[in-house]
Amino acid sequence: MRIRCFGAFDSCKTTRRNLPDDIATNNVKQFSYNSLRSATRNFHPSNRIGGGGFGVVYKGVLRDETHVAVKVLSAESKQGTVEFLTEINMISSIKHPNLVQLVGCCVEDGNRILVYEYLKNNSLASALLGSRGRQVDIDWATRASICKGTASGLVFLHEEAKPQIVHRDIKASNVLLDGNFHPKIGDFGLAKLFPDNVTHVSTRVAGTVGYLAPEYALLGQLTKKVDVYSFGVLMLEVISGRSSNRSAFGEDLLGMVEWVCFRLLYNVIT
Repeated sequence: MRIRCFGAFDSCKTTRRNLPDDIATNNVKQFSYNSLRSATRNFHPSNRIGGGGFGVVYKGVLRDETHVAVKVLSAESKQGTVEFLTEINMISSIKHPNLVQLVGCCVEDGNRILVYEYLKNNSLASALLGSRGRQVDIDWATRASICKGTASGLVFLHEEAKPQIVHRDIKASNVLLDGNFHPKIGDFGLAKLFPDNVTHVSTRVAGTVGYLAPEYALLGQLTKKVDVYSFGVLMLEVISGRSSNRSAFGEDLLGMVEWVCFRLLYNVIT
């Protein structure tokens, strides 16, 4: 896939003329496409560390030896450039120990690349729930610390960020782990801003099956409780060591929550 992006300010004047200066430059470091191509060895498959519906993530090393995660967004994204950069500025202005830090971006002609800090232990999904060859033996104290750190990040988004933010896609693959298994929430592609005077919004349902709160999945009513429900499912995954993916439970059970309810009922009866 051919991608061309912002380079240094002087080398991208044509594109920047079409963008408001406060959106194009504030808080955001802009990388050239060539620098990111070099950092990822031409986006080599061996550097791929993740991927999903929004794009593919590659490990990269910048010229100053900084390790980064380079996310090449899918070309099918419907988001306009101004809206995209507005979102980038919003993410880059949020600072918290349990949120992944945005390093910068690269954008041009509908092609978009995000550059994030690199976290050594990839995601919770990979470390705890991945294939046997990639799983890590995580003790209970570390699991508890991961849950507490993730909760701390959510509290910041829900209560301290201005405007407040609902993530909408809290799941194991979006909780990233550094070298000390310190958790950081990532991937704000589905995030919604909540002004102080708004308690809920009605919106198109977006997220991951198995983590969706019932009122959101059925009625499209988005509140902070949507993230809280997803976090609850995440905690069940951390405790059980099992994925909430429906395929992990067979045809008779819908997923993690129903499995836990069944186990609790079984223990009461027996």
